[in-house]
Amino acid sequence: MTYLLDKNKKIKKYKQISVIVFIIVILFYFRVGVWSGLSSAAHIVFKPVIIFGQFIGSGFSNISINFHSKKTLINENQDLRNIIAQNEADKASYNSLVAENNQMKDVLGRKAINMNFVLAGILAKPNRSLYDTLVIDAGSNQGIKVGETVFAFGNIPIGKISEVYANSANVILFSSPKENTEVTISGKDITISAVGRGGGNFEIILPRDLVIDVGTEIDLPGINHYVLGTVATIVSDPRDSFQKAILVSPVNVQQLKFVEVSI
Repeated sequence: MTYLLDKNKKIKKYKQISVIVFIIVILFYFRVGVWSGLSSAAHIVFKPVIIFGQFIGSGFSNISINFHSKKTLINENQDLRNIIAQNEADKASYNSLVAENNQMKDVLGRKAINMNFVLAGILAKPNRSLYDTLVIDAGSNQGIKVGETVFAFGNIPIGKISEVYANSANVILFSSPKENTEVTISGKDITISAVGRGGGNFEIILPRDLVIDVGTEIDLPGINHYVLGTVATIVSDPRDSFQKAILVSPVNVQQLKFVEVSI
């Protein structure tokens, strides 16, 4: 009996499998719309997941694009700033060269024909050298000697060479304290001594009865008209038989970049 029951179960199972296989073959052969139904169901089920995935992916993509774009803009902005800074530097350098060129042309145009000059750059001014002295970048190799006069702008005497080296020299300014310089009063046949007071200032002592006005030019003796300074103040005392005139040089040494030495 047991054998018959087992055999019946196996036959029944084979029949079920055969029916399932038969149904699948029929569905595949006739293209029944079950597959499309299943596809529709799957689409309905997975559509929110797909949309959410697309949203997340798009978000990350936009963040990446924005980050890349911002970084590119920052780099381009920095490049433009660098270009502007370079252009400003070039412009400043160009303007400085033009100003110096014009100044040199002006100097050359005002130099006396019968005098030879050596153009020298200033290496050190009073704020970086001894009080009221200059250091220039020309010396004995350029024909410079002790005692020669140093000019600013080609026709304004400011000092004389005190020491000479191979390619440099020291200049003591006429306004150096206690420095004595022989001068003449413009329009008067008088030769006196101007004493340096420092900082481009001088003083001269005159008889009280000698009339001299503020603004009067004080020159170096000689054929050529070289202004050492102009009278800025008159100091006098009725009890004193002399008066003192304070002179100011027309040149601000701190603004000079080069000088000319007569040789």
